[in-house]
Amino acid sequence: MEAADYEVLSVREQLFHERVRECIISTLLFATLYILCHIFLTHFKKAAEFTTVDDEDATVNKIALELCTFTLAVALGAVLLLPFSIISNEVLLSLPRNYYIQWLNGSLIHGLWNLVFLFSNLSLIFLMPFAYFFTESEGFAGSKKGVLGRVYETVVILILLTLLVLGMVWVASAIVDNNKASRESLYDFWEYYLPYLYSCISFLGVLLLLVCTPLGLARMFSVTGKLLVKPRLLEDLEEQLYCSAFEEAALTRRICNPTSCWLPIDMELLHRQVLALQTQRVLLEKRRKASAWQRNLGYPLAMLCLLVLTGLSVLIVAIHILELLIDEAAMPRGMQGASLGQVSFSKLGSFGAVIQVVLIFYLMVSSVVGFYSSPLFRSLRPRWHDTAMTQIIGNCVCLLVLSSALPVFSRTLGLTRFDLLGDFGRFNWLGNFYIVFLYNTVFAGLTTLCLVKTFTAAVRAELIQAFGLDRLPLPVSGFPRAYRKTQHQ
Repeated sequence: MEAADYEVLSVREQLFHERVRECIISTLLFATLYILCHIFLTHFKKAAEFTTVDDEDATVNKIALELCTFTLAVALGAVLLLPFSIISNEVLLSLPRNYYIQWLNGSLIHGLWNLVFLFSNLSLIFLMPFAYFFTESEGFAGSKKGVLGRVYETVVILILLTLLVLGMVWVASAIVDNNKASRESLYDFWEYYLPYLYSCISFLGVLLLLVCTPLGLARMFSVTGKLLVKPRLLEDLEEQLYCSAFEEAALTRRICNPTSCWLPIDMELLHRQVLALQTQRVLLEKRRKASAWQRNLGYPLAMLCLLVLTGLSVLIVAIHILELLIDEAAMPRGMQGASLGQVSFSKLGSFGAVIQVVLIFYLMVSSVVGFYSSPLFRSLRPRWHDTAMTQIIGNCVCLLVLSSALPVFSRTLGLTRFDLLGDFGRFNWLGNFYIVFLYNTVFAGLTTLCLVKTFTAAVRAELIQAFGLDRLPLPVSGFPRAYRKTQHQ
């Protein structure tokens, strides 16, 4: 055998080992995410649906839960995709010849982007509809009862639904892009249908992020204020404990003497109210025992960090709007090859990359807070050990739509210069200047409006409550109307 043949064999062997190594790393990463998501979902599921007398229903719910776990793991992977790529690029720049990080290369990152795109399509188009129809199915009339009968019914419904959706996509694409090349591509299922359908879903997720993120950025201040201990000037824990104990004693007295009331009493509602008051009193006791550092330093620092992160996000988007008007390179675009470790995607180097990662996570958390705070999706909010299976499926679908749109959302707003990899950069609307420019402008405007309105109203309410003006018999000018309403209730 000649030397050239040995070189070819060595190159093929090296490529084989690299592919095996990438498969092992991807499998370990996904297995870790799957285990974490399974633990998370088991704390929200309703135990009665998995311990029923009917073993068939319990089996169906267990299968649906595993499909939801897979979908939630894909959603978590989509959230970590862009931050992991940015950090990997900075690590390769800092340690280009380190032996222990040779596994971290562009081929691995590109493969992870493709896997997330593939699994997102699989979960949204096949797995989650299958899980929902599987839990609602009962089998065809006249067929044998069992899990297999439910599978047959679910598969038939999915085939009919797929034909309906594909027909709608075919008609929509033919109307929008009516030319010969487009009509020929309509018959290509894998190269046209699925990317086009996922592009529509991703665009829907980006629009949902546009609405939920500004609302969540405004809600983060009130949510953080409930979790942390406020300074003595802003909160009177002794008075809250006294009021909670007084209300609990009054409800307990009504439960012990139900015949002394003229009106009928809902005993179950009273017991729930007593349990809620007891839980609130325990939390207030813990907050009263907090140290002076937590009380006087933690709350102001947390509020300051939220204000800085929100202001920095708006500032970056405003700068990106100006760049869109000047430089065409500011438009979001896709990158075919993952050329990592060559140049930093931040003008501030590693420090700027860390800021980008923090902002991406912060906006994702804010979007989830805003999603569950909106009136349309508030009823979808999961409850601890009391979430039905269909509600878990709905939550997993919504979280996957939000998380899979996060890379496109971050790149469209200019939060990072890292170009989209794989099929994420093939969306046609990313090249439309008017859509991208309008999206950035609306996001900056909504975020600024929500922040100014909510932050100033919260500051006024806290100051008025701290000085005791809310207990005056006369109405106070400038006092927030929503806060007066809650106080009277």
